[in-house]
Amino acid sequence: MNALLPLFAAVLLLQACASFDDTAGVRIPPEAVATTRTEANGDVITEYRVGTQLRVVKVVPARGPAYYLQDRDGDGIVDERDGISPVYFKLFEW
Repeated sequence: MNALLPLFAAVLLLQACASFDDTAGVRIPPEAVATTRTEANGDVITEYRVGTQLRVVKVVPARGPAYYLQDRDGDGIVDERDGISPVYFKLFEW
């Protein structure tokens, strides 16, 4: 029984890691329509809009981790706080 305990713990840890959401804490409205485009430098940008209002932008750079920009107050403009945009990075992925 003690020999199975580390294996069981490893399986639980991997299952927990696999259940992380891709959005890294950013809430994408279920009614949002996604539009994806690829820039000349290889960056892939996905915009999520509800009607005509921009809600979330996901940027997947050609190099580096994906990050998200979010409109928190619903005015259709990506918010900035103290001159810094609220950027969310996805740190782990399997």
